[in-house]
Amino acid sequence: MDLTDRKLLNLVQGPFPMVQRPYQALAQELDSTEQDIIDRLTELKRTNVLRQISAIFDTRRLGYKTTLVAMAYEPDQLHQGAMYINKHPGVSHNYAREGSYYNLWFTVAVPPEQDLVATVDHMAKATGALTSRVMPTIRFFKIGVNFDMVEKKGSSFDYRPDSGKSGESKISSEKADSADWNKAVPLTDTDKGAIRELQEDLELIPQPFDDMASRLGIDTDQLFAMAADFQERKFMRRYSAVLHHRRSGFSANAMIVWQVPPERSEEVGMTMAHHKAVTHCYERPTFPDWPYTHFTMVHATSQDGCEEIGNEISQATGITDRMMLYSSREYKKTRVRYFVDEYAQYQDSQDAESEKASLAQD
Repeated sequence: MDLTDRKLLNLVQGPFPMVQRPYQALAQELDSTEQDIIDRLTELKRTNVLRQISAIFDTRRLGYKTTLVAMAYEPDQLHQGAMYINKHPGVSHNYAREGSYYNLWFTVAVPPEQDLVATVDHMAKATGALTSRVMPTIRFFKIGVNFDMVEKKGSSFDYRPDSGKSGESKISSEKADSADWNKAVPLTDTDKGAIRELQEDLELIPQPFDDMASRLGIDTDQLFAMAADFQERKFMRRYSAVLHHRRSGFSANAMIVWQVPPERSEEVGMTMAHHKAVTHCYERPTFPDWPYTHFTMVHATSQDGCEEIGNEISQATGITDRMMLYSSREYKKTRVRYFVDEYAQYQDSQDAESEKASLAQD
């Protein structure tokens, strides 16, 4: 990647220009041409530096139920278990991690009519997991993955629904039982149709929004107005690119888990979230074998860089009891797709598996 590539990647991670000719708009920012920008993005996608350009939605506000899950496997069963879990359409992130008894960590979402805990229980049983822990969000401080490709360091924003314009930092905490944060937004069939279009990877052609609008039976200005309305209604966070952090030069990522006293939960979480290298910050439940309450995700160009970030957070908060859980393998990383048939198909296959197992026992 040359400097123009890096500047381009910085731009597409911010609010992507939702205009009729977005690549021309990006070209003007970089004193380039529309075709050069398309060619550069095509090559960045071919080399898997650029994953996807699409809308990012708030899972809970769309009515979906979601959680982080930790599972423990025997080493020789880990890969097979991870590949089975990948089949679920709501699994967006799935990593093997080193540093604790739990060696597989993934996030899963299910539609409103499906049972999230039953889904996880089925996964654990079907894959022979030794232990499974469902770790939903108790308190939410920050989510916003951004990398400064020019300076080669994390530069995350706060993209919570009430954080203002993208790029404006406004850190505050929200509990999971908050009526505002955790409440599903009423959606029309028209809304759902637009969500299905906006969540797909944007084509690398001069006018990529035209076909999207045509399939919805509207023009592009109406499509852009709908996207703005979705952000105003706080169930669409932004429209932007996602990078492959390893291919982008950020070869190390760590989930740092912290043991924080209950009386300091909010104060410490807010301090953690203010660190620019922290892309995600949550409070989650504890278990008899798991005393860690706060989870921070960090990325760096090396493990030493992650350790340095952990030390900075520790110094800022005074919290020293922590574990660094490094990813050793990425099994899946994608954006959740909403209002698609795959969820019902997976549920049918899960029911069929359960019935087959029950008959075998009989």
